[in-house]
Amino acid sequence: MKLRFLLAAFAASCLNGFAQQNISVEEVVGVALQKNFDVRIQQNIGAAAVTDKQNSIGVFLPVITANGSRTWTNNDQKQILANGSEVQRNGIPSNNLSASLQLNWTLFDGAKMFATRSRLEEIANQGELLVKNQMINTVASVINNYYNVVRQKQQLKAIGEQMSVSEERVKLAERKLQVGTGGKPELLQAKVDLNAFRTAALLQEALIVQLKDQLNGLLALELPAGYEVSDTIPTNLNLTLEEIITDIENTNPVLLATKKNIAIANYALRERRGERYPIISFNSNYNFSRTNNSLVINDFTLLFNQNKGFNYGFSAALPILNKLTIRNGVQQANILLERQKTAYEQQKMLATVGARVAFTSYDNARKTLVIEEENILLAKENVFIMLESFKRGIATFIELRTAQQSLADAYNRLIAARYNAKVSETELLRLKGGLLN
Repeated sequence: MKLRFLLAAFAASCLNGFAQQNISVEEVVGVALQKNFDVRIQQNIGAAAVTDKQNSIGVFLPVITANGSRTWTNNDQKQILANGSEVQRNGIPSNNLSASLQLNWTLFDGAKMFATRSRLEEIANQGELLVKNQMINTVASVINNYYNVVRQKQQLKAIGEQMSVSEERVKLAERKLQVGTGGKPELLQAKVDLNAFRTAALLQEALIVQLKDQLNGLLALELPAGYEVSDTIPTNLNLTLEEIITDIENTNPVLLATKKNIAIANYALRERRGERYPIISFNSNYNFSRTNNSLVINDFTLLFNQNKGFNYGFSAALPILNKLTIRNGVQQANILLERQKTAYEQQKMLATVGARVAFTSYDNARKTLVIEEENILLAKENVFIMLESFKRGIATFIELRTAQQSLADAYNRLIAARYNAKVSETELLRLKGGLLN
């Protein structure tokens, strides 16, 4: 509950800051944890389990039932006595008032009630873990979507830089054509390349709008229409495999939730075993009954009769033979317990393998990122040299165009490497269960 209050306060501060339109990933995550529909649905499911836990004290309480009734009758009576006399009367009214208060308190049922309460507590704890897992998955999805928008913004910026180079190419081709040192095909090709970049920029702008709408959808459309994201993709390049897989069984919410299934199955087994023992109960009743006969036709019939009083005692019920229902229930509970243990071992293996696979991707992405960060500087310098050489007539049109294409390819690889490194980092933290820290 404390976590929810903190998240609510954080989300409120985020929404108040949206007036500046430039929204950070932390603000987006804060709002998503409060507004995302999947998170809210899982929280609702968890709340139902918590309600069961809070009311589980009821398994120790007695069952108290109150009953009451009031009846009015109108009878026609005819009686023939042994001496042969006959009495008959119609429309004889009478009324009856009865009430009772019954108590049944199970004192011992083979410790089944204790197992039931413990099972409900484990289900509630599991519900909290599932809510946390949904939050982590939502955070991962929001981060990936947010930085995908940033990625496409960087791609748009790279296209703009390519357009600048193409515009310079067009100017140089026109100048060379005017002085008679160039050919028209060079000018036409330069304009074709420039128009291609203009078209790519339009498509890129449309893609950014679509991705922003998708990100806003994860936040239940809480973001303003004209919001902006950051321009950079920060990545932690210092994660280690040991840091991720060490103690992962105590930090991965899916593993923890799966482990809870073992505890739940254990308590279910104890419930089934408890059915073999006798049930000892304390019983008590208070009864009240009153009958009024307005008219009788027999001198031995009561005009008024009232009874009240209480009784109490103990009862015991011992199952002896019930078509092997208890035996079957115990065996099925044992089978379920073994299945949950196997499922946990399987999930633990999947989490470990998933972390290793994700780390391989992460390690490859960060190595690639270092290379591409260096490569983009080389590609930019090469384009600058080719432009200057082309102005002096040293480099050819084909060499300049090749250098420009190399710069475009270098930008594509660099931006993809930045995004892939961030996605890999997010996946590692998701498997570790550290995205909410």
